[in-house]
Amino acid sequence: MENNRQKKIAGILQSDIATLIQKMLREAGQTQLVVSVTKVNVTVDLSIAKVYLSIFPAAHAKAMMEEIKTVTPNIKHQLAQLTRDQLRKMPDLIFYLDDSLEYIESIDKALEGEVDPVKNPDLLGKRKKS
Repeated sequence: MENNRQKKIAGILQSDIATLIQKMLREAGQTQLVVSVTKVNVTVDLSIAKVYLSIFPAAHAKAMMEEIKTVTPNIKHQLAQLTRDQLRKMPDLIFYLDDSLEYIESIDKALEGEVDPVKNPDLLGKRKKS
């Protein structure tokens, strides 16, 4: 359960990270790539921020995530400059790929009949035993 302080910081980080990443993409000349920040979770002690990114088209997602992970210190520095009046200490940023759009698309294809997971069980992901 997040408290109000965590929610406020997560909202600030989400909008500022989205602005920074879009600016970096524009400067790099990446015009056919859309990166959005879908969610930010901040730990209770405000030391770690988990940032979930949705990347379209999905074919470029892994390469883009690797590139973002290499420039994470630069993103953190620029973010600290933007939020210096609101935060005393900048949380460490950990980026994750949010693949919920691909999951929804695969469900839509299964419902439309394009892909039948009943006839081909290899299409379904293997469940982990708890």
